[in-house]
Amino acid sequence: MFSLVAHIPANANWAPNGVTVAGGNGCGNAANQLFWPGGLFVDNNQTVVTADFANHRIMQWRKCDATNGQVVAGGNGKGNGLNQLNHPTDVLFDKKTNSLIICDWGNHRIVRWSRRRDTAQGEVLIDNIYCWGLAMDERRNLYVTDWEKQQVSRHRFGEQTGTVVAGGHGKCSGLNQFSNPTYLFVDRHHSVYVSDKENHRVMKWTKGATEGIVVAGGKCGGCALSQLNCPQGLLVDAWGTVYVADSGNHRVMRWTQKDKTQGTVVVGGKGAGTLANQLNVPFGLSFDQHDNLYVVDNNNHRLQRFSLEKHC
Repeated sequence: MFSLVAHIPANANWAPNGVTVAGGNGCGNAANQLFWPGGLFVDNNQTVVTADFANHRIMQWRKCDATNGQVVAGGNGKGNGLNQLNHPTDVLFDKKTNSLIICDWGNHRIVRWSRRRDTAQGEVLIDNIYCWGLAMDERRNLYVTDWEKQQVSRHRFGEQTGTVVAGGHGKCSGLNQFSNPTYLFVDRHHSVYVSDKENHRVMKWTKGATEGIVVAGGKCGGCALSQLNCPQGLLVDAWGTVYVADSGNHRVMRWTQKDKTQGTVVVGGKGAGTLANQLNVPFGLSFDQHDNLYVVDNNNHRLQRFSLEKHC
């Protein structure tokens, strides 16, 4: 689902303590559990949908019931059948077809599942792609990070063959290269932002560019405010402010365009742990329509919501 993040003020703050809205009951495959969740989205009803990586399923958690989730894709064991998934990493919502688009990482494919209740299996949209992250623009073009080719490709909806829009020059640290790109974000100008995991940076590729620019991190992996450590989930607001899950540092950071030399910690940053103000390897990020921040707390097997603090 293509949607711009609201015009969030650069000095906006979120409550330091998160509220668990899904999982948080240890790793497992029960309806109230997750096992290494990955990407997520939040719809207008504040229903949370996440890729439940190690359970090979996509889970949905409604706002009115944070106790138990529902399996909305997969959940039939690890496999490559049309009713199965294999370590899904990301999921997005295609409003036009009321369906989920899923990065089925372990099967090297992208699949679509209808959100209708009677849906028993999905269909393959793109095959033979070592995908990790997904994004969609307002024209319903799909953007995919590819670990095998170290690139981002853009696919017209329903077309197997894509166009390289970032990377594709081998695995290294050049400005035209990636080292295992993970999640991504596409803005209204079709600029592509990519978490370049093993280069510990976030890259921005404007439309038609032959190389990217560093918009967060890029100073080797570390815990200083000028550094990232294995970035994952990624959001960009209408001002171009970058929000990134700094997974190795157990925090979410904000990098404004006024100061690209360092970021600020938005939530977490208290060391790896299970307390309400802690994270343990954050992955996916999402905002809801009220600008509350949702964080996939991967190693705690839970999803946390941090409320936007209102100021008079």
